Amino acid sequence: MVRFREGARLDTSGVQDRRGGGGRAAAVGGGGIGVLGLIAFVLVQVLGGGGGGGSSADVANILAQLQGGGSGTADNTELAQQCRTGADANDSADCAAVAIVDSIQDYWTEALPAATGTGYADTQTVFFSGSVQTACGGATSGSGPFYCPGDQLVYVDLTFFDQLQTQFGARGGTFVDAYVLAHEYGHHVQNLLGTNQRVTPGETGPTSGTVRLELQADCYAGVWANHATTVADDGQEPLITEITQDDVDRALDAASRIGDDFIQTNLGGGTVDQDAFTHGSSAQRERWFSTGFQTGDPAACDTFSTDDLG
Repeated sequence: MVRFREGARLDTSGVQDRRGGGGRAAAVGGGGIGVLGLIAFVLVQVLGGGGGGGSSADVANILAQLQGGGSGTADNTELAQQCRTGADANDSADCAAVAIVDSIQDYWTEALPAATGTGYADTQTVFFSGSVQTACGGATSGSGPFYCPGDQLVYVDLTFFDQLQTQFGARGGTFVDAYVLAHEYGHHVQNLLGTNQRVTPGETGPTSGTVRLELQADCYAGVWANHATTVADDGQEPLITEITQDDVDRALDAASRIGDDFIQTNLGGGTVDQDAFTHGSSAQRERWFSTGFQTGDPAACDTFSTDDLG
């Protein structure tokens, strides 16, 4: 099980807490998903969840409905009081998410310039509950976690991690949460590098740019995971002290349950339609996370220059 260094100091400045209750302001909005507005919710709605098949035009129509903006307000007071040390992260899922964000950004701050010559720009993860407004439009909890290039923020309703277990049947665990967050920060890296500009919004299919973008983000998540126990915090000691094989197995299990084919079969209309793929198959998602984890090299994640996506 993932463990954080007990005495490590957590930095909550990488998080905006917009959840309602406890003095925090709730945000409002409609539905919106993924780095290009696409995640499981769209797959379910478009690929048979509503009783019929879908097309890229259906996806484009949904995206068109998501235009808008806004930000909402955040109050980190309670989170900062609760999440002070690695010991807090070992005891609290909220604090673990804070620690994971810290580790991911500390890694890319050093690794991105070394690998690409491009500097890394810190961004924030927005914790929201129910719904939220973003520069990419409104989103609800049903959207799943996503990255918005418009405001360069990662958005997550932390109850999604419970839904991965109850709705998708994933084993779950802290490292699964870390995989999901690291995937979204992979999209931030892509945005900084301009990779997402190579993708046509609404494009679908097994070899589409949309799929390649998602698989690369999985690979980047694996790259961070490879280095996670050596990434030093401000105290120049690793924030994460242990990742077990069981943690890795759980992440791969989660990856297999958010593949397009799994979602279409189990949460959609029951028929696999590769032409509607937006994230890649279960096997592909496992493969590219594993590629990143095994190599620890961002250069190994070039999904745009291969004809073999798995």
